[in-house]
Amino acid sequence: MDFLDSLILGIIQGLTEFLPVSSSGHLELGKALLGDTSLPKESMIFTVVLHFATALSTIVVFRNDIIEIITELLKFEWNPNTQFIFKIIISMIPAALIGVFFEAKLESLFSNNITLVGAMLIVTGALLFLADRAQNTSKNVSFKNAFTIGVAQAIAMLPGISRSGATISTAVLLGIDKTKAARFSFLMVIPLIFGKIFKDILSGELTYESTQFSTLSIGFIAAFLSGVLACTWMIRLVKNSQLKYFAYYCGLVGIIAILSSYF
Repeated sequence: MDFLDSLILGIIQGLTEFLPVSSSGHLELGKALLGDTSLPKESMIFTVVLHFATALSTIVVFRNDIIEIITELLKFEWNPNTQFIFKIIISMIPAALIGVFFEAKLESLFSNNITLVGAMLIVTGALLFLADRAQNTSKNVSFKNAFTIGVAQAIAMLPGISRSGATISTAVLLGIDKTKAARFSFLMVIPLIFGKIFKDILSGELTYESTQFSTLSIGFIAAFLSGVLACTWMIRLVKNSQLKYFAYYCGLVGIIAILSSYF
């Protein structure tokens, strides 16, 4: 993998981790368009570095919220911030169960299944369109809502379903305040990303060569900076009800993907 590949993949990871267009879906479409061998495959260490970069970008954007939550947690009191942590934990359960018991089955879906990707992109677009038209409220995330949003996150493990799009749309359709929905969506993924990173490290399959340092650094910086930009931008888009543009985009790309699989 050369420097340009690392830069491009880092930017794609940073943007699509937060923008509701499905990073996995676009990667599969890219493979289909360019051919499996023409698109550089990420090594496991590179994937781990990029995921760490996007997790770090989320922490930077929400640093004040995280500091406040941790400070309140250390007081050992049952308050909104400690409740928020338990809601995050509850939201992780569905995706964690799917990842543990159906990981192999999920991986089998990521094999040039363009029709599935196209269909799921259309589903993502429909969710975004409905969420964009929903009335804004001041409602907070409840424990029951947290689990439902977690189910949406688990479903988003399918190629073509955007994680941020599915979780934010589900939260908004449940009547949750749009800004709070975006905040919960981005914070709930941090433990899962770090969990996946630790799982990969403990697997013993990570390999590192000193010659990879430059490409890893470029990918990390690109993913981190684009992640900070996308995360901040996405919060503003959700608040201002501008998800419909991504809905149109996902729908159009989904239709093109389905048609291309037959011609």
